[in-house]
Amino acid sequence: MCVTAVESRPAGVALTPSPGGHRPFGARVKAFVALTKPRIIELLLITTVPVMFLAAQGVPDLWLVLATTVGGYLSAGGANALNMYIDRDIDALMDRTSQRPLVTGMVSPAECLAFGISLAVISTVWFGLLVNWLSAALSLGALLFYVVVYTMLLKRRTAQNIVWGGIAGCLPVLIGWSAVTNSMSWAAVILFAVIFFWTPPHYWPLSMKVKEDYARVGVPMLPVVASNRVVARQIVIYSWVMVAVSLLLTPLGYTGWFYTAVALVTGGFWLWEAHGLQNRAKAGVTGAKLKEMRLFHWSITYVSLLFVAVAVDPFLR
Repeated sequence: MCVTAVESRPAGVALTPSPGGHRPFGARVKAFVALTKPRIIELLLITTVPVMFLAAQGVPDLWLVLATTVGGYLSAGGANALNMYIDRDIDALMDRTSQRPLVTGMVSPAECLAFGISLAVISTVWFGLLVNWLSAALSLGALLFYVVVYTMLLKRRTAQNIVWGGIAGCLPVLIGWSAVTNSMSWAAVILFAVIFFWTPPHYWPLSMKVKEDYARVGVPMLPVVASNRVVARQIVIYSWVMVAVSLLLTPLGYTGWFYTAVALVTGGFWLWEAHGLQNRAKAGVTGAKLKEMRLFHWSITYVSLLFVAVAVDPFLR
């Protein structure tokens, strides 16, 4: 997503351009965009906008949707930039992060820090003035939780890092609801819980794939410190809880038949994939035959379909 500097470098070694070194403007723009991790933000917005439709029980004010979306991008982008600033030492040693802007030298650490802080301030003021101050507080809380609690305190210290650190990724659900109602609801709390229990079984399969990267830099992701069998068992447990929680919206009267049908079908397929991964792990399958990334890719499809159903359901009741 970013253009690297022209000079070659050994794998895992950060490149710092010499003073006055040539860094093309277009490449620099792409590098600053890459600091915000746009693909991750897409998932955050997928969980924000549909909740606004549910909160409005129809089409919310479209200017409000736009303001919330822009504010959400700025806030999450600031958090991601600050995450890259803090993790620049290990990013330089991991294969999957070796092309990030701070590692290639396309953006300096000072520039990244200033960029991240600026986005944090701008997004908070944006939310407060154009949406409401409850949403602004939730947005700032999500940013601080991701940067301070997850990146600085949990990530390098505990295998439960993604479990509790994932709370930051759950807060966009509450932001979407509060943007429309300026309040909270059990519907928002339930969807918050869905994302909370979705995050570990979404991320652990990817961690299984790249566990050598994490082991090299001493980050104790669960697949680094536990066997594939243990990780797969945890994935199955979290998956069952996630699907069960997703079905609470209907008996509580927040959704109807359409959401329920989508939640059952997509949740059922998720459980099929999770148990398949567990069976392969139990059998001692390793390498490409473990097929752990099948669940990772499905997890993105699952959350997308589920939240589309959240948005569509009010029109079918």
